[in-house]
Amino acid sequence: MAEPSSAALNQLRDKIDQADKELLEVLRRRLDLVAEVGTIKHAEGLPIYAPKREANMLAKRRAEAESMGISPQLIEDLLRRMMRESYVSEKDVGFKRINPELGSVVVIGGGGKLGGLFVHLFQLSGYDVHIIEQHDWDNAPALLADAGIVVVSVPIDVTEQVIAQLPPLPKECLLVDLTSIKQAPLAAMLKAHSGPVLGLHPMFGPDVSSLAKQVVVVCHGRGQEKYQWLLDQITIWGARLHEAAATEHDQAMQLVQAMRHFTAFVYGMHLKREHADIEQLLQFSSPIYRLELAMVGRLFAQDASLYADIIFSQPDSLVRARHYLDRYQQALELLESGDKQGFNKTFADVADWFGDFAQQFQHESANMLMMANDSRSN
Repeated sequence: MAEPSSAALNQLRDKIDQADKELLEVLRRRLDLVAEVGTIKHAEGLPIYAPKREANMLAKRRAEAESMGISPQLIEDLLRRMMRESYVSEKDVGFKRINPELGSVVVIGGGGKLGGLFVHLFQLSGYDVHIIEQHDWDNAPALLADAGIVVVSVPIDVTEQVIAQLPPLPKECLLVDLTSIKQAPLAAMLKAHSGPVLGLHPMFGPDVSSLAKQVVVVCHGRGQEKYQWLLDQITIWGARLHEAAATEHDQAMQLVQAMRHFTAFVYGMHLKREHADIEQLLQFSSPIYRLELAMVGRLFAQDASLYADIIFSQPDSLVRARHYLDRYQQALELLESGDKQGFNKTFADVADWFGDFAQQFQHESANMLMMANDSRSN
């Protein structure tokens, strides 16, 4: 059925189309300016992400929008989306090479997704990069002979084995790993190599378009003064560094990664066993459930072995899972007994524990829910 229209309505729509074209021209001009900014940042070795500049700019634009009768949140949403695109554009220009005297960069597992991402970043920074995969191991001694940095990016369950099999590295060579657990790999690197050692955990997937605002956890090993250049280089790539002891990191990862992925796995398994109709669920879903379902679906769109490694490699995963089962059983008992008062009391206790973070998360999730709702298709 055709949408009813009138001459006046069509005239207004033509004007809207023209305004949209003008908006596209402004966006094109802004992207061109950003490209120029990226060139200067590349030359001067400046990070692509400048948090103070971004915060000040957003505050000014919000105030200006409000004075013009435009929703401040609308202009912030538009600018944040444009800035995300800008970071990608700036990245494509390249980055300054912080350590021009460095020997070759060797990425073991550089053919994988995460390793490949770091290969690309090092190449954008002008380093000489080589990749070692399993079939290249016979050539490893020759490739590693003049290495300035060796990055280990292999599955968790073989990381220690690969580190132990490394041939002797140049004394000043930096040995780094990118796994999501840190204690065991860090200990293995310190044992295998007498030179500088560093443990890194990129808190993002290999599908990110830019490292701007992404977090890289830093677990110091040995010789920080000899690998500070790498931390500076990662900062220039746009990432934020978070320093932590390896034990602290692994304890946090049990909840941040292992238990979260395990819970999503169980819920996905439950939906399958209940013969749920996903298409029907989407038709009846609220934005929050759609977002939750999307996160579960995202898990099953990826490599099972990756998540198996994350879950099974955490030493206390089984203990944490049993604790979670105990809490689920406690909640189930409230449901079985019809104890709404007990539910409310437990709810209030947990809400009190969250404190101000509950309101912060409510605000953050509201933006995500709007985006999830906007992306719905008929």
